[in-house]
Amino acid sequence: MAKVAFIGLGVMGYPMAGHLRVRGGHELTVYNRTAEKAQKWATEFGGRTAATPAEAADGQDFVFTCVGNDDDLRSVTTGKDGAFETIKPGAVFIDNTTASAEVARELYGAARAKSAHFIDAPVSGGQAGAENGVLTVMCGGDEDVFDRAKPVIDAYARMVGLMGPAGAGQLTKMINQICIAGLVQGLAEGIHFGKKAGLDIEKVIDVISKGAAGSWQMENRHKTMNAGKYDFGFAVDWMRKDLDIVLAEARRNGAKLPVTALVDQFYADIQALGGNRWDTSSLLARLEK
Repeated sequence: MAKVAFIGLGVMGYPMAGHLRVRGGHELTVYNRTAEKAQKWATEFGGRTAATPAEAADGQDFVFTCVGNDDDLRSVTTGKDGAFETIKPGAVFIDNTTASAEVARELYGAARAKSAHFIDAPVSGGQAGAENGVLTVMCGGDEDVFDRAKPVIDAYARMVGLMGPAGAGQLTKMINQICIAGLVQGLAEGIHFGKKAGLDIEKVIDVISKGAAGSWQMENRHKTMNAGKYDFGFAVDWMRKDLDIVLAEARRNGAKLPVTALVDQFYADIQALGGNRWDTSSLLARLEK
């Protein structure tokens, strides 16, 4: 059992911290910007709460974060009352936020200046994956530190991999989002085409999902897409935030992402339809409007 802090109890962080407490059996201290949510978590899972990220991190072996974006991440780490004010030498800071590779490298250096360690560890699997403890975790950092952290991360993960040095986890998550964007658009167009052709979409998907066209998106989203239901899962606003990170990195490294840029604009169309909180499979709604 390790002493663990978890900072950020959103739709992902709340269940992830729960798995660290229940499955992992670790001693948990939690911080959330809304104190009532931290208290609710502590009541449900039996941990303790902290008034600031600095208080949460003080004396911990591992400190986890899952917040909104680069600015949020800087705020809870190197900002006033941030975790890096109190993080102890040798502690491992594990960031599950989907953020830029740039901020991951920045915080790796800031942690090393405190004689601590940093792993960027964005996740894939959505709210359901977090709740069921079966997330895929893509890590960037030092191999010996990763080896220490992996048994702790395993509490909420099905797959945990070290992708390279600091920032490599975030870069891998960017690839994940690039692939998802194209897959969802292709699935939306396929369902739209099938409807226009007068086919039974359930029969079509039952057949083609067993072949080369099959994907997680097809298996898990085709029924709700066909029914026009988009009120669950990974929100369009979040996907656009992620794709903004992807496209900014592509401008830096020279990668050409024409499909990703196009799908990003399709998601802007969904936002214009009022679908900011619809899940990412709502690309079909744009074709059927």
